[in-house]
Amino acid sequence: MKIREVTEIALMTAVIIVLGLIPPIPLGFIPVPIVLQNLGVMIAGVVLGPKRGSISVGLFLLLALIGFPVLSGGQAGPVVFAGSTGGYLIGWLLTPALIGSTVSLKFMTHFWQKLLCTWIGAVLVVDVIGSLWLAVSTGMPLLSALVSNIVFIPGDTLKAVVACLVAQRVRVPGIKQI
Repeated sequence: MKIREVTEIALMTAVIIVLGLIPPIPLGFIPVPIVLQNLGVMIAGVVLGPKRGSISVGLFLLLALIGFPVLSGGQAGPVVFAGSTGGYLIGWLLTPALIGSTVSLKFMTHFWQKLLCTWIGAVLVVDVIGSLWLAVSTGMPLLSALVSNIVFIPGDTLKAVVACLVAQRVRVPGIKQI
């Protein structure tokens, strides 16, 4: 790996951490808050691609796992991964690989196609994995956990649009531009 790639990974990890400084918005009816860090995860996938984006998010999650308070609200440690938000964090790890692999396909030539891939990889997949873990960790019925995630859809859709717009403006060597 080249110094430039390591720097890009570290900078994206820092962006995700900085987005965690914005306080989470608790919802009350489910123990999962609204956060901005998933915007950084989406940007990692569309800007850095599947490999570097996944390394960046993996590094971020590793920091959180070993106790650095990098998650929204200063959360950290293994207890967060075992708690109600653990499934969403696992989903975040998969997001850059899913997004980066699909948006770089040759037939993905239009902004809306790449936005749809970003939305599926970063919103739909993460919400389903998060809902499964939420149901298991809290004893909530799976259907209730899935339905409760509807509240995240509008904001996460807006974040997917922002991530794709950022990707249009940022040029990273070795990554096909949106």
